[in-house]
Amino acid sequence: MANTGALADIRVVELGQLLAGPFCGQLLGDMGADVIKVEPPGSGDPMRIWGQGEEKVQWEVIARNKRSVSANLRVLEGQQLVRKLIAKADILIENFKPGTMEKWGLGPDTLLAENPGLIIARMSGYGQTGPYSNRAGFGGIGEAMGGWRYIVGEPDRPPSRMGISIGDTLTATYGCMGVLAALHVREKTGKGQVVDAALYESVLQVMEGLVPEYDHGGFVRERSGSILPGIAPSNVYICKDGEYMIGANKDSLWQRLAKTMGRPELGTDPRYATHIARGQNQVELDELINAWTKTKTVDEVDALMIAASIPAGRVYRAPDMIADPHFQAREAVVEVETERHGKLKMQNAFPKLSATPSSIRSPAPSVVGQHNIEIYGELLGISANEIDTMKAAGII
Repeated sequence: MANTGALADIRVVELGQLLAGPFCGQLLGDMGADVIKVEPPGSGDPMRIWGQGEEKVQWEVIARNKRSVSANLRVLEGQQLVRKLIAKADILIENFKPGTMEKWGLGPDTLLAENPGLIIARMSGYGQTGPYSNRAGFGGIGEAMGGWRYIVGEPDRPPSRMGISIGDTLTATYGCMGVLAALHVREKTGKGQVVDAALYESVLQVMEGLVPEYDHGGFVRERSGSILPGIAPSNVYICKDGEYMIGANKDSLWQRLAKTMGRPELGTDPRYATHIARGQNQVELDELINAWTKTKTVDEVDALMIAASIPAGRVYRAPDMIADPHFQAREAVVEVETERHGKLKMQNAFPKLSATPSSIRSPAPSVVGQHNIEIYGELLGISANEIDTMKAAGII
Protein backbone atom coordinates (compact mmCIF):
# COMPACT_ATOMS: atom_id res chain seq x y z
CA MET A 1 0.00 0.00 0.00
CA ALA A 2 1.23 3.50 -0.86
CA ASN A 3 2.39 5.55 2.10
CA THR A 4 0.14 8.61 2.32
CA GLY A 5 0.85 9.30 6.00
CA ALA A 6 1.86 12.64 7.45
CA LEU A 7 5.17 11.17 8.71
CA ALA A 8 6.17 9.39 5.49
CA ASP A 9 9.58 11.11 5.49
CA ILE A 10 10.39 10.28 9.11
CA ARG A 11 12.56 7.38 10.32
CA VAL A 12 12.05 5.92 13.80
CA VAL A 13 14.27 3.49 15.70
CA GLU A 14 12.26 1.65 18.34
CA LEU A 15 14.09 0.10 21.28
CA GLY A 16 12.44 -1.41 24.33
CA GLN A 17 9.81 -4.11 24.63
CA LEU A 18 6.26 -4.90 25.62
CA LEU A 19 3.76 -2.08 25.50
CA ALA A 20 4.62 1.58 26.10
CA GLY A 21 7.51 1.98 23.65
CA PRO A 22 6.10 -0.35 20.99
CA PHE A 23 2.64 1.26 21.12
CA CYS A 24 4.24 4.67 20.58
CA GLY A 25 6.01 3.12 17.59
CA GLN A 26 2.71 1.73 16.33
CA LEU A 27 1.10 5.17 16.44
CA LEU A 28 3.99 6.78 14.54
CA GLY A 29 4.10 3.91 12.05
CA ASP A 30 0.38 4.21 11.37
CA MET A 31 1.00 7.90 10.57
CA GLY A 32 3.53 6.90 7.92
CA ALA A 33 6.87 6.78 9.74
CA ASP A 34 9.42 4.14 8.79
CA VAL A 35 9.70 2.31 12.11
CA ILE A 36 12.75 0.08 12.58
CA LYS A 37 12.18 -2.15 15.58
CA VAL A 38 15.30 -3.46 17.30
CA GLU A 39 14.74 -6.85 18.97
CA PRO A 40 17.07 -9.08 20.99
CA PRO A 41 18.34 -12.00 18.85
CA GLY A 42 16.44 -15.23 19.25
CA SER A 43 13.44 -14.55 21.46
CA GLY A 44 12.60 -11.06 20.21
CA ASP A 45 10.02 -8.84 21.89
CA PRO A 46 7.89 -10.76 24.45
CA MET A 47 4.83 -9.23 22.76
CA ARG A 48 5.28 -11.89 20.08
CA ILE A 49 3.75 -14.40 22.51
CA TRP A 50 1.44 -12.12 24.52
CA GLY A 51 -2.33 -11.80 24.24
CA GLN A 52 -5.52 -13.72 24.96
CA GLY A 53 -6.83 -16.88 23.30
CA GLU A 54 -5.03 -19.99 22.12
CA GLU A 55 -3.14 -18.25 19.30
CA LYS A 56 -1.39 -15.04 20.36
CA VAL A 57 -2.11 -12.33 17.79
CA GLN A 58 -1.58 -9.08 19.71
CA TRP A 59 1.84 -8.76 18.07
CA GLU A 60 0.14 -8.38 14.71
CA VAL A 61 -1.38 -5.09 15.85
CA ILE A 62 1.46 -3.50 17.81
CA ALA A 63 4.17 -4.43 15.26
CA ARG A 64 2.33 -3.52 12.07
CA ASN A 65 4.04 -1.01 9.80
CA LYS A 66 7.42 -1.94 11.31
CA ARG A 67 10.60 -3.59 10.10
CA SER A 68 12.54 -5.84 12.45
CA VAL A 69 16.29 -5.96 12.99
CA SER A 70 18.04 -7.89 15.72
CA ALA A 71 20.83 -6.57 17.94
CA ASN A 72 22.24 -7.70 21.25
CA LEU A 73 22.34 -4.48 23.27
CA ARG A 74 24.14 -6.22 26.13
CA VAL A 75 27.39 -6.44 24.15
CA LEU A 76 29.56 -3.59 22.89
CA GLU A 77 29.29 -4.61 19.24
CA GLY A 78 25.49 -4.58 19.40
CA GLN A 79 25.49 -1.18 21.08
CA GLN A 80 27.80 0.24 18.43
CA LEU A 81 25.64 -1.19 15.65
CA VAL A 82 22.46 0.38 17.04
CA ARG A 83 24.29 3.65 17.59
CA LYS A 84 25.03 3.79 13.85
CA LEU A 85 21.35 3.12 13.17
CA ILE A 86 20.22 5.89 15.52
CA ALA A 87 22.59 8.32 13.82
CA LYS A 88 20.42 8.00 10.71
CA ALA A 89 17.08 8.34 12.53
CA ASP A 90 14.76 11.24 13.23
CA ILE A 91 13.23 9.68 16.33
CA LEU A 92 14.37 7.18 18.94
CA ILE A 93 11.86 5.42 21.19
CA GLU A 94 13.02 3.61 24.33
CA ASN A 95 11.28 2.35 27.45
CA PHE A 96 14.09 0.85 29.49
CA LYS A 97 14.66 1.55 33.16
CA PRO A 98 16.35 4.99 33.49
CA GLY A 99 20.12 4.69 33.34
CA THR A 100 20.12 1.65 31.06
CA MET A 101 20.71 3.59 27.85
CA GLU A 102 23.52 5.56 29.49
CA LYS A 103 25.10 2.31 30.68
CA TRP A 104 25.13 1.10 27.08
CA GLY A 105 26.76 4.28 25.80
CA LEU A 106 23.45 5.36 24.22
CA GLY A 107 22.50 8.24 26.51
CA PRO A 108 20.96 11.44 25.08
CA ASP A 109 24.17 13.50 25.37
CA THR A 110 26.07 10.99 23.24
CA LEU A 111 23.31 10.49 20.69
CA LEU A 112 22.47 14.19 20.29
CA ALA A 113 26.15 15.02 19.82
CA GLU A 114 26.21 12.68 16.83
CA ASN A 115 22.70 13.50 15.57
CA PRO A 116 21.66 16.99 16.79
CA GLY A 117 18.20 16.74 15.23
CA LEU A 118 17.33 13.49 16.99
CA ILE A 119 14.15 13.38 19.08
CA ILE A 120 14.39 10.87 21.92
CA ALA A 121 11.14 9.60 23.42
CA ARG A 122 11.84 8.01 26.80
CA MET A 123 9.05 6.12 28.55
CA SER A 124 9.50 4.87 32.11
CA GLY A 125 7.61 4.28 35.34
CA TYR A 126 8.53 7.49 37.14
CA GLY A 127 10.39 9.62 34.59
CA GLN A 128 14.10 10.27 34.11
CA THR A 129 14.52 12.41 37.25
CA GLY A 130 13.34 12.44 40.85
CA PRO A 131 13.83 10.10 43.82
CA TYR A 132 11.79 7.27 42.26
CA SER A 133 13.36 7.42 38.79
CA ASN A 134 15.52 4.32 39.32
CA ARG A 135 12.61 2.16 40.42
CA ALA A 136 11.19 -0.45 38.09
CA GLY A 137 7.71 0.43 36.86
CA PHE A 138 4.99 -1.30 34.88
CA GLY A 139 1.72 0.14 33.60
CA GLY A 140 -0.30 -1.22 36.51
CA ILE A 141 1.98 0.54 38.99
CA GLY A 142 1.57 3.79 37.11
CA GLU A 143 -2.20 3.33 37.21
CA ALA A 144 -2.04 2.80 40.98
CA MET A 145 0.22 5.77 41.77
CA GLY A 146 -1.45 8.02 39.20
CA GLY A 147 -4.80 7.65 40.99
CA TRP A 148 -6.65 5.42 38.52
CA ARG A 149 -6.76 2.12 40.40
CA TYR A 150 -8.08 3.53 43.68
CA ILE A 151 -11.28 4.87 42.13
CA VAL A 152 -12.07 1.89 39.87
CA GLY A 153 -14.33 -0.89 41.12
CA GLU A 154 -17.10 -1.43 43.64
CA PRO A 155 -16.93 0.54 46.92
CA ASP A 156 -16.96 -2.60 49.10
CA ARG A 157 -14.17 -4.38 47.20
CA PRO A 158 -10.45 -3.85 46.52
CA PRO A 159 -9.52 -1.67 43.52
CA SER A 160 -10.14 -3.18 40.09
CA ARG A 161 -8.25 -2.80 36.86
CA MET A 162 -9.37 -2.10 33.34
CA GLY A 163 -9.13 -5.15 31.09
CA ILE A 164 -6.36 -3.54 29.05
CA SER A 165 -2.98 -1.99 29.90
CA ILE A 166 -4.25 1.59 29.90
CA GLY A 167 -1.23 2.99 31.80
CA ASP A 168 1.14 1.82 29.07
CA THR A 169 -0.97 3.01 26.16
CA LEU A 170 -1.63 6.40 27.76
CA THR A 171 2.11 6.89 28.27
CA ALA A 172 2.78 5.86 24.67
CA THR A 173 0.14 8.30 23.46
CA TYR A 174 1.62 11.18 25.47
CA GLY A 175 5.06 10.14 24.24
CA CYS A 176 3.79 10.30 20.67
CA MET A 177 2.22 13.70 21.33
CA GLY A 178 5.54 14.96 22.67
CA VAL A 179 7.37 13.62 19.61
CA LEU A 180 5.01 15.46 17.26
CA ALA A 181 5.50 18.70 19.21
CA ALA A 182 9.27 18.21 19.13
CA LEU A 183 9.15 17.64 15.35
CA HIS A 184 7.38 20.97 15.00
CA VAL A 185 10.09 22.72 17.03
CA ARG A 186 12.81 20.99 14.99
CA GLU A 187 11.32 22.45 11.83
CA LYS A 188 12.16 25.90 13.21
CA THR A 189 15.41 25.24 15.07
CA GLY A 190 16.89 22.12 13.49
CA LYS A 191 17.47 20.74 16.96
CA GLY A 192 16.08 17.63 18.60
CA GLN A 193 15.25 17.12 22.26
CA VAL A 194 14.23 14.54 24.87
CA VAL A 195 10.58 13.66 25.50
CA ASP A 196 10.27 12.31 29.07
CA ALA A 197 6.98 10.41 29.50
CA ALA A 198 6.31 8.77 32.87
CA LEU A 199 3.65 6.13 33.44
CA TYR A 200 2.27 7.66 36.63
CA GLU A 201 2.18 11.19 35.12
CA SER A 202 0.37 10.02 32.01
CA VAL A 203 -2.33 8.48 34.18
CA LEU A 204 -2.40 11.54 36.44
CA GLN A 205 -3.03 13.73 33.40
CA VAL A 206 -6.45 12.15 32.76
CA MET A 207 -7.64 12.23 36.38
CA GLU A 208 -9.81 15.29 35.79
CA GLY A 209 -10.45 17.24 39.02
CA LEU A 210 -9.15 14.60 41.43
CA VAL A 211 -6.23 16.66 42.80
CA PRO A 212 -7.80 20.16 42.95
CA GLU A 213 -10.98 18.71 44.50
CA TYR A 214 -8.88 17.54 47.42
CA ASP A 215 -6.68 20.63 47.50
CA HIS A 216 -9.58 23.08 47.48
CA GLY A 217 -12.24 21.25 49.50
CA GLY A 218 -10.61 18.22 51.06
CA PHE A 219 -12.71 15.91 48.88
CA VAL A 220 -11.20 12.48 48.14
CA ARG A 221 -12.77 10.50 45.31
CA GLU A 222 -13.75 6.93 46.20
CA ARG A 223 -14.69 3.86 44.20
CA SER A 224 -18.21 4.20 42.83
CA GLY A 225 -18.80 1.09 40.74
CA SER A 226 -20.45 1.66 37.37
CA ILE A 227 -21.40 5.29 37.96
CA LEU A 228 -19.63 8.61 38.03
CA PRO A 229 -21.01 10.22 41.20
CA GLY A 230 -23.23 13.22 40.54
CA ILE A 231 -23.53 12.50 36.78
CA ALA A 232 -26.98 11.03 36.18
CA PRO A 233 -28.46 9.30 34.44
CA SER A 234 -25.36 7.82 32.85
CA ASN A 235 -25.04 4.09 33.27
CA VAL A 236 -25.42 0.67 31.73
CA TYR A 237 -28.97 -0.63 32.16
CA ILE A 238 -30.38 -4.15 31.98
CA CYS A 239 -32.69 -5.14 29.14
CA LYS A 240 -34.55 -8.40 28.50
CA ASP A 241 -31.72 -9.75 26.39
CA GLY A 242 -28.63 -7.77 27.30
CA GLU A 243 -27.17 -4.48 28.51
CA TYR A 244 -27.45 -0.96 27.11
CA MET A 245 -25.67 2.32 27.86
CA ILE A 246 -27.69 5.54 28.24
CA GLY A 247 -26.20 8.97 28.88
CA ALA A 248 -29.00 11.50 29.52
CA ASN A 249 -27.21 13.61 32.12
CA LYS A 250 -28.47 16.97 30.89
CA ASP A 251 -31.80 18.59 31.77
CA SER A 252 -33.25 18.53 28.25
CA LEU A 253 -32.01 14.99 27.61
CA TRP A 254 -33.48 13.75 30.88
CA GLN A 255 -36.83 15.31 30.00
CA ARG A 256 -36.79 13.50 26.65
CA LEU A 257 -35.87 10.23 28.32
CA ALA A 258 -38.66 10.61 30.89
CA LYS A 259 -41.13 11.23 28.07
CA THR A 260 -39.81 8.21 26.15
CA MET A 261 -40.26 6.08 29.25
CA GLY A 262 -43.91 7.14 29.40
CA ARG A 263 -43.24 9.16 32.58
CA PRO A 264 -43.05 12.79 31.37
CA GLU A 265 -43.82 14.07 34.87
CA LEU A 266 -40.42 12.81 36.03
CA GLY A 267 -38.77 15.36 33.76
CA THR A 268 -39.93 18.20 36.00
CA ASP A 269 -40.05 16.30 39.28
CA PRO A 270 -37.94 18.32 41.79
CA ARG A 271 -36.01 15.12 42.67
CA TYR A 272 -34.70 14.82 39.10
CA ALA A 273 -35.30 18.10 37.27
CA THR A 274 -31.80 19.56 37.70
CA HIS A 275 -28.27 18.25 37.38
CA ILE A 276 -27.67 18.62 41.13
CA ALA A 277 -30.95 16.95 42.07
CA ARG A 278 -30.33 13.99 39.78
CA GLY A 279 -26.87 13.56 41.27
CA GLN A 280 -28.32 13.54 44.78
CA ASN A 281 -30.90 10.92 43.82
CA GLN A 282 -28.69 8.94 41.45
CA VAL A 283 -29.30 5.44 42.85
CA GLU A 284 -33.07 5.89 42.90
CA LEU A 285 -33.02 7.32 39.36
CA ASP A 286 -31.00 4.40 38.01
CA GLU A 287 -33.48 1.99 39.60
CA LEU A 288 -36.34 3.75 37.83
CA ILE A 289 -34.63 3.50 34.45
CA ASN A 290 -33.60 -0.12 35.05
CA ALA A 291 -37.19 -1.05 35.85
CA TRP A 292 -38.19 0.38 32.48
CA THR A 293 -35.37 -1.12 30.36
CA LYS A 294 -35.98 -4.58 31.85
CA THR A 295 -39.36 -4.61 30.09
CA LYS A 296 -37.77 -4.19 26.67
CA THR A 297 -35.13 -5.74 24.42
CA VAL A 298 -31.91 -3.99 23.51
CA ASP A 299 -33.23 -3.41 19.98
CA GLU A 300 -36.38 -1.78 21.34
CA VAL A 301 -34.53 0.54 23.69
CA ASP A 302 -32.00 1.38 20.98
CA ALA A 303 -34.74 2.37 18.53
CA LEU A 304 -36.42 4.58 21.14
CA MET A 305 -33.14 6.33 22.05
CA ILE A 306 -32.35 7.03 18.40
CA ALA A 307 -35.85 8.41 17.81
CA ALA A 308 -35.55 10.69 20.86
CA SER A 309 -31.96 11.74 19.95
CA ILE A 310 -30.63 10.64 23.33
CA PRO A 311 -26.92 9.66 23.53
CA ALA A 312 -26.94 5.91 24.01
CA GLY A 313 -25.34 2.77 22.64
CA ARG A 314 -24.99 -0.95 22.79
CA VAL A 315 -22.31 -2.51 24.98
CA TYR A 316 -20.10 -4.11 22.34
CA ARG A 317 -17.77 -7.07 22.30
CA ALA A 318 -15.44 -7.88 19.40
CA PRO A 319 -18.05 -9.80 17.34
CA ASP A 320 -20.48 -6.88 17.64
CA MET A 321 -17.86 -4.44 16.38
CA ILE A 322 -17.01 -6.58 13.37
CA ALA A 323 -20.69 -6.94 12.42
CA ASP A 324 -21.71 -3.30 12.94
CA PRO A 325 -22.51 -1.42 9.68
CA HIS A 326 -21.14 1.89 11.03
CA PHE A 327 -17.80 0.27 11.89
CA GLN A 328 -17.82 -1.20 8.39
CA ALA A 329 -18.71 2.05 6.65
CA ARG A 330 -15.88 3.92 8.37
CA GLU A 331 -13.48 0.96 8.09
CA ALA A 332 -12.89 1.12 11.85
CA VAL A 333 -12.01 -2.58 11.71
CA VAL A 334 -9.99 -3.76 8.71
CA GLU A 335 -8.67 -7.08 7.47
CA VAL A 336 -4.89 -7.38 7.19
CA GLU A 337 -3.01 -10.20 5.49
CA THR A 338 -0.48 -11.30 8.12
CA GLU A 339 2.50 -13.57 7.66
CA ARG A 340 1.82 -15.80 10.68
CA HIS A 341 -1.97 -15.97 10.85
CA GLY A 342 -3.29 -15.21 7.38
CA LYS A 343 -6.15 -12.71 7.13
CA LEU A 344 -6.72 -11.04 10.49
CA LYS A 345 -9.22 -8.37 11.48
CA MET A 346 -7.91 -5.57 13.68
CA GLN A 347 -8.54 -1.92 14.53
CA ASN A 348 -7.61 0.55 11.81
CA ALA A 349 -5.26 3.53 12.13
CA PHE A 350 -6.79 6.52 13.93
CA PRO A 351 -7.50 9.43 13.89
CA LYS A 352 -8.53 9.99 10.28
CA LEU A 353 -6.64 12.74 8.46
CA SER A 354 -8.30 14.08 5.30
CA ALA A 355 -5.17 15.05 3.36
CA THR A 356 -2.53 12.66 4.72
CA PRO A 357 -4.43 9.56 5.86
CA SER A 358 -2.75 7.04 8.11
CA SER A 359 -2.80 3.39 7.06
CA ILE A 360 -1.71 -0.17 7.68
CA ARG A 361 0.80 -0.72 4.91
CA SER A 362 2.61 -3.84 6.03
CA PRO A 363 2.01 -6.70 8.48
CA ALA A 364 4.04 -7.31 11.61
CA PRO A 365 7.39 -8.98 10.89
CA SER A 366 7.03 -12.70 11.50
CA VAL A 367 10.71 -13.38 12.21
CA VAL A 368 13.10 -11.62 14.60
CA GLY A 369 15.64 -9.73 12.49
CA GLN A 370 13.58 -10.25 9.35
CA HIS A 371 14.97 -7.06 7.79
CA ASN A 372 18.59 -7.31 8.93
CA ILE A 373 20.03 -7.52 5.42
CA GLU A 374 17.69 -4.86 4.07
CA ILE A 375 18.44 -2.33 6.81
CA TYR A 376 21.99 -3.10 7.90
CA GLY A 377 23.05 -3.69 4.34
CA GLU A 378 21.25 -0.94 2.45
CA LEU A 379 20.98 1.75 5.15
CA LEU A 380 24.28 1.24 6.95
CA GLY A 381 26.26 -0.23 4.05
CA ILE A 382 27.35 -3.34 5.95
CA SER A 383 28.39 -6.19 3.67
CA ALA A 384 26.65 -9.56 3.59
CA ASN A 385 29.80 -11.23 4.95
CA GLU A 386 29.91 -8.83 7.91
CA ILE A 387 26.23 -9.48 8.61
CA ASP A 388 26.87 -13.23 8.58
CA THR A 389 29.82 -12.79 10.93
CA MET A 390 27.73 -10.73 13.37
CA LYS A 391 24.99 -13.34 13.26
CA ALA A 392 27.43 -16.15 14.00
CA ALA A 393 28.83 -14.17 16.94
CA GLY A 394 25.37 -13.58 18.43
CA ILE A 395 25.54 -9.82 17.90
CA ILE A 396 22.43 -9.93 15.71
